[in-house]
Amino acid sequence: MAMTGYDGAARLARLADALDGPRAGLPGLFCFTDPNRTPDLKALAHALPEQAGLILRLFGRDNLHAQAAELVTIQHDKGGLCLIAAEPDLAAEIGADGVHWPERWLTGANVRRSHGLISTSAHSPSALRRAQTLADLAFVSTAFHSHSPSATRPMGAFRLSAFARHAEMPVFALGGVNIRTIKRLKGLGISGIGAVDAVSGETQT
Repeated sequence: MAMTGYDGAARLARLADALDGPRAGLPGLFCFTDPNRTPDLKALAHALPEQAGLILRLFGRDNLHAQAAELVTIQHDKGGLCLIAAEPDLAAEIGADGVHWPERWLTGANVRRSHGLISTSAHSPSALRRAQTLADLAFVSTAFHSHSPSATRPMGAFRLSAFARHAEMPVFALGGVNIRTIKRLKGLGISGIGAVDAVSGETQT
């Protein structure tokens, strides 16, 4: 059976919320935007399940700034969160819930410029240890096989579990997580997931 759009994302969110890692009130599902893979940002935000998280990545495209405030409003109206990647001034200006810093940009100076929730990405145990001193949650990548241009060799469920066991912060799986692969994360201490194609692509059962 195949599902698309809201139905698939809603089911993915329910499965993510059922994961057993510590979450401290955070949503189990965060969706990352991508200017090429998720071009219609308003449609994406409207299609996300209630109380999900949205991480807006602008990749230097200033024309997306005008939409950012509207995306925050859409998310807040649905009881969700909206973080802005790597632009703390914009995040503060439009009332976003925090800032997402890619691993290479996670520095004390950048965190001090940020307000609210701080998320980051981590691709190694050393990066995760460093993240624990600066961020509130980490997206560990690459979890499973992914078609993303930035994807690295997938680490699989059990290596992800090792990350989570040694972390003192919520660990979210990122990369190749879908209706099928999320079932491999049950009982491993993973707090939730991040996805790019959670709504825009077809989710297979």
